[in-house]
This record gives sequence, C-alpha cells and structure tokens, in this order.
Amino acid sequence: MKRLILLAAIVILAVLPWLANNRYVFHIATMIAIMAPLALSMNLMLRIGQLSMAHSAFMGIGAYASALLTMRLGLPPLASLLSGGVLAALTALVLGPVFLRIKGVYFVLLTYAFGQIVNLVFQEWTSLFGGNSGLYGIPKFSLAGYRLTAVSQYYVFALLFTALAYWMVRAIERSDIGAILQSLNEDEMLSRSIGADALSWRIAVFTFSAAIAGISGGIYAFYIGFLSPQAFGFQLSVDLVVMNVIGGTSAALGPLLGAIVVVPLPELLREAKQYQLLIYGLCLMVFLIFIKQGLVSLIDRPRRKPA
Repeated sequence: MKRLILLAAIVILAVLPWLANNRYVFHIATMIAIMAPLALSMNLMLRIGQLSMAHSAFMGIGAYASALLTMRLGLPPLASLLSGGVLAALTALVLGPVFLRIKGVYFVLLTYAFGQIVNLVFQEWTSLFGGNSGLYGIPKFSLAGYRLTAVSQYYVFALLFTALAYWMVRAIERSDIGAILQSLNEDEMLSRSIGADALSWRIAVFTFSAAIAGISGGIYAFYIGFLSPQAFGFQLSVDLVVMNVIGGTSAALGPLLGAIVVVPLPELLREAKQYQLLIYGLCLMVFLIFIKQGLVSLIDRPRRKPA
C-alpha cells in the first residue's frame, strides 16, 4: 500500500509542471527526468557491489556522439541518440573484461581515471568536441517530421525514457537475473559454485548501465543544445552516488527518489550559494547516520524474521 501511495505521489509530481505552467519549473523537472535514468544506471552497478565513477564519461560519450552524428553526418536525431547509447555500451563492453576483474577501491580509482581521461579528451580535442568553449549549434530533436522545441515537449520525452529505464531496472530486480546479481554482491563464491559466470554478469550489467547513461546524455544534448566537458566531470559521478545514497540502493524506486531530492537542490540553495557545499554535506551526513538505507527504506521496511 505504501508503495502504491508513493508511486501515486510521484505521478502527481510528474504532472506538477503543467499545473504550475512555468518554464523554470518545467526545466527543473526535465533535468530530474534526465538524471533519474543515470541514477538508475549507477544503481545497477551498486547492486553487484561495484561503485563506478565512469558513468559521467558514458553520459558524455552518448551526448557528444548524438550531437556530432546529427551535426556532422546528418543522421536523424533518433538514430544518433540510439547510436550514442550503443557507443557508450560498446566502450563499456571493451573495458569491462579488464576493469571488472578489479574490485573495491581499486575499481573506483580505475573508473575515476577513465572518466578523467575521457573528460580531458573532450577538453583538448577542440576541432571535434569544441574544448572548454563547448559544442554549439546542436539541432533540436525531431521524429517523423515533428520537431521538439518547447521545454514541456522535452520533459515528456525525458519522462518517457525515465519510465522505460525504471521498468527495465524493476523487471531485472524482480527476475531471476536480479537474484543472481544480488548473490554476486553478497556471496560471489556461492554464485560461482552453482554455475554463475560472475565476470560475464558484471560485464553485462556494466554494458547495459552504460547504454542507459549514453542515451540520457543524448537526450541532454538535444535538450540543452550546447555541450561542455564540465557537465560530465567528477561532480556528476558524485551526484549520482548521492542520489542513490539518499534514495536508497535496495530498490529501483530509490534512485528516482534521490533524483527528485538532489537535482533541485542547487536551485533551491541558489540564494545561499556560498553555503551550498556545506548544506549538501550536512544533508548527506544526516542520511548516512539516520537513514542508512535511504528514503526507500521508509516505505519498504524489511520484515523481521521470527525468533
């Protein structure tokens, strides 16, 4: 019942921009809808016990690929968007067999280094990516002759992808695959003893989550119309982790709640800009100390086993 009430509340929040009928509210809602699938992709990695700091790079790969394929090669935006997701997934597929043999803090550092390298390429290859000056003139998304121009249209577009990403992650969570992924996190030796190929499953999750991040990046590129390496830096990876911590990693609903809370924070704290990081840190400390399992734990409390 609590879950149904919460889902109903999320639906009401999704409709709120139309009730407010304000462009600024639509922009914040659109950014939440773009970041929520990213947080879900990070959640998949956390489910297998791997904290990836490379997802900001995968988003950047998808964003730049979508923009450049449309601008330079004239591909239809939908084909460019999907190609950006595929390119991000292929990158993860190539790196996965190497990266995922490493665990713990070494994996975190390795993915962090990869993200920094990708961001440095975006900055230094100015003839292709525009460098720190950015990539301008990205055309608006269009499909079957229908061109998205209004922020409300991009909100619907991003919201549909968020719903699709949530449905896919939720389906994985409730399937036998979800049980395998959980076992990899909790007891990998036991999983291997019953025939699960741990490395292959980790690579599959890494690749799938990168595809989600890449498509989110493509939607971001078409919506903003301008790309800068700064948007895909280390701070984005930290934000994705915070979204999962605040929302909770135990269910697909957690990252959605985290995105709803975290994405608007910089705007809500705009008047106290000099204290943003302090307030941000204090909020995170409160959740880590008092709500360790995130907001989703307030809805799905685990049942205690009888003594």
